[in-house]
Amino acid sequence: MVITSLNNKHIKEILKLKEKKYRDLEGLFIVETLHLVEEAMKKNNVLEIIVCEGFEYNIFNEVNTIVVTKEIMMKLSSTESNPRIIGIVKKNVDNNSYGNKLLILDNIQDPGNLGAIVRSAVAFNFDTIILSNDCVDLYNSKVIRASQGMMFHINIIRRDIIEFILDIKKDNYVIYSTNVNGGINVRDISISSKFAFIIGNEGNGVRDEVNNMCDKFLYIDINKDCESLNASVAASIIMYELNNK
Repeated sequence: MVITSLNNKHIKEILKLKEKKYRDLEGLFIVETLHLVEEAMKKNNVLEIIVCEGFEYNIFNEVNTIVVTKEIMMKLSSTESNPRIIGIVKKNVDNNSYGNKLLILDNIQDPGNLGAIVRSAVAFNFDTIILSNDCVDLYNSKVIRASQGMMFHINIIRRDIIEFILDIKKDNYVIYSTNVNGGINVRDISISSKFAFIIGNEGNGVRDEVNNMCDKFLYIDINKDCESLNASVAASIIMYELNNK
């Protein structure tokens, strides 16, 4: 049976998940494209699959699947192109076992930056990402696409980062942030076995009250003609270097 009406009650409920308040209320979000659905399925997070009529979907027989018209699929999608398949996915469950290598994000606002940072954090073996309460929504469709499904492969939690830093300091984590003046070149720094590294807002960097809680500062040596790096690029370079210490 193919659902053909946008007035279908179930379709209306799915459409609501395009808004953050409903994602928060239901604990669900939408992923688009076969690749992202497959990544979510590796973690058994997919509750339902919606496919466009004519798309071969029998590989997902273990998950409830509904078939819709192209018109409905385009309405459900957040992109201009028809993804042909989307998944309704459970939000990640917070894991309070943080591991030893933490990345703290202070007020990252650009969805593309957050997604790219998540992807790099997985690539460079970080254990947990901590989002400040004012970071962009992890389940924003642009964040999901930019992460390329890596958001399903790392512990990501949202916290008041002032309180979080106070807590982990009690557990002997060393806190690092970036500062060209008085910082150590990231290539030369010796890293503690348990540490948290902080990346700040795209325009304003790490807040002073957060920087004041840090134990050490580091910087990336760049050409003086370049004033600064994009937040996701800087985060990726530093995570790469820290991963190889």
